[in-house]
Amino acid sequence: MFFRDVVGQEEIKQRFCEDVLNNRVPHAMMLCGSMGYGTLALAMAYARYLLCSNPNGEDACGQCPSCKMLQHYAHPDLHFVFPITKYKDAEHSISDVYLEQWRKRITQSSYFEFNDWRNDLEAGNQQPIIYAAESDAVQRKLSLKSSQGGRKVLILCWPEKMRIECANKLLKLIEEPPTGTYFLLVSEEPEKVLPTIQSRTQRINIPSLPQNTLRDIIRTLPGGNDETAASCARIAQGSYTKALDILAAKEENLLYFDLFVMLMRLSYQRKIKEMKNWSEQIAGMGREKQKNFLAYCQHLVRENFIYNFQQPELNYMTEAENKFSANFARFINERNVIPIMDELSAAERDIEQNVNAKIVFFDFALKMIVLLIQ
Repeated sequence: MFFRDVVGQEEIKQRFCEDVLNNRVPHAMMLCGSMGYGTLALAMAYARYLLCSNPNGEDACGQCPSCKMLQHYAHPDLHFVFPITKYKDAEHSISDVYLEQWRKRITQSSYFEFNDWRNDLEAGNQQPIIYAAESDAVQRKLSLKSSQGGRKVLILCWPEKMRIECANKLLKLIEEPPTGTYFLLVSEEPEKVLPTIQSRTQRINIPSLPQNTLRDIIRTLPGGNDETAASCARIAQGSYTKALDILAAKEENLLYFDLFVMLMRLSYQRKIKEMKNWSEQIAGMGREKQKNFLAYCQHLVRENFIYNFQQPELNYMTEAENKFSANFARFINERNVIPIMDELSAAERDIEQNVNAKIVFFDFALKMIVLLIQ
């Protein structure tokens, strides 16, 4: 990842370059904001710039030995800490155990969400965290001399996931790191980071990306025509990862939209037999798609409720969804919006717990008959 690969954020990139060239780099920084804004991407590019032997005024050279080693992020002076699932026991649960999966993920792209990493870990019901054993591993790594005779960089992703024992052990090291060692913390929820950690880092808030920036880059991607790019950029709300997800899920979302429209019409017309067939169709889609469909339904219910306030700037829908909402939004009101969302959440919970999908979706469809007329 070079600075030129980071989407937007030109002012921050320029500041980082100037800090390095003027030798005023803080020893510990915390980049705060959604991954989709480029927090990790900026940290990765900044780490490359710090480790580069011949950086210019805008980016790393790409030719020195350090830059070549960073092609797959296997540089001996670049270290990573990130949330993981327990490996054997807490004492052996450190990031290095999953380093191969992490390098594969960040080589593919530095723009991804926490749930993407959870899926890579096949975490299931486990919640990835940073265990206390990580602090000892970090101290061992950073106590070694730089292999290239220059700087060492540690990128710590999601510090809000650190166990308090780990955070407390790292306090002294972050406050007084070995010479030439730099900490780059990447946080999406900085308010959950231990206050004493926050006080020992220089905080940099990474802003969301402007719509025009997202629109211009989406337009260059496969399937990113002018209309699609404008729609994705608006719905993504400043997040490049969300824009990519919307673009990738375009066909899948069309299916979900058709299924949602079908259910609403069948429920309004009280066609029980057809509703049963509808529930069987959904049941055959697989659990992940079922969960995605329920999440899409919640999104569309929320958008239709907001549509009634006649504030277009608050709505984030495609052209087809907008046309449907022009007639349907009046059925989603203050009397039924919360009960409908509650039923969707309950259905999502049941699917997660492997309840029979035919029963879950048919039950929800029947309840919509009553809810739509409230």
